[in-house]
Amino acid sequence: MAQLKKIILFALIVFVLYTIITSPERSAEIVQMGFEGISSAAGAVGDFMTALVN
Repeated sequence: MAQLKKIILFALIVFVLYTIITSPERSAEIVQMGFEGISSAAGAVGDFMTALVN
């Protein structure tokens, strides 16, 4: 089972590197969308906590 996890992790890393190398613009867009999503989620949690306090 541990061997399978190593193989899957290696394949995932190779896939990510291949994607970044072949289309860096699209990879940058995906990363930016991810960070915007995290930022929006953090803002929503902050708004929720503020609403609870008030």
